[in-house]
Amino acid sequence: MPSAALREPPAEPAFPPLLEWELAAAAARGQFRLEWQPKVTARTRELVGFEALLRWHHPQLGLIPPGSFIPLAERSGAILGLGEWVLHAACREAAPWARRLRVAVNVSPLQLQHPLFARQLRDALGQSGLDPSRLELEVTEDVSLEGCEAALREARALGVGVALDDFGSGHASLGVLRRFPFDRLKLDRAYVAEMGRSRAAAAIVRAVIGLGKELGVPVTAEGVETEAQAAALAELSCQELQGFLLGRPRPIAAYAGLLGGRAAMLAA
Repeated sequence: MPSAALREPPAEPAFPPLLEWELAAAAARGQFRLEWQPKVTARTRELVGFEALLRWHHPQLGLIPPGSFIPLAERSGAILGLGEWVLHAACREAAPWARRLRVAVNVSPLQLQHPLFARQLRDALGQSGLDPSRLELEVTEDVSLEGCEAALREARALGVGVALDDFGSGHASLGVLRRFPFDRLKLDRAYVAEMGRSRAAAAIVRAVIGLGKELGVPVTAEGVETEAQAAALAELSCQELQGFLLGRPRPIAAYAGLLGGRAAMLAA
């Protein structure tokens, strides 16, 4: 599962196999950076937060998306260092924003199972000065709560939110929801893409949004790429949208005009 910081829609360009030493060298040489994708309210398009996404600028291959190197990082264990770097970098970049926008960071099960994760989280918040209530950790639906639940509960005890990402993509959704009080559900992008062409996908979208309403948990739809999708999700009372229609991942400087003290809307 490509987790930890930064996954993105499929359809990534193919890259030659990457080697573990290249990954280690990239971290040492400062070749990683964050890009940010906005999240908005479904009805008004008011900006409410950003998701931090990791990028690798390879000196020969150029920009490498996370789907091409995160699996290597997971296999090699390098995800622990990368994930910690992302957590610190995201908190540090977001802390000075004038608006109290949410900051979403993907975390890997390997990170959550690490005995020092809670300390790393406290350090990232303390060193950056970011209010814990602005941070939201995103974990994918197929994460096993065995070995991860304690870290997630410690995060919530600090005031950090926890979102269940890619909801609907696996088989353990309802069991996971029963065991852990998530603060947000993120509807899997595959259903958003198919909702206008598939009755089954549209029914699942309605069901997930309805489930969120019954549980009192807001739902964010991922992968929104068309106005028709955005309008349909708003009509179904989905709370938030994220996707290329609302903004592509970019360095935060590209969104500087939206970070001021006044509420900002993305063009409808």
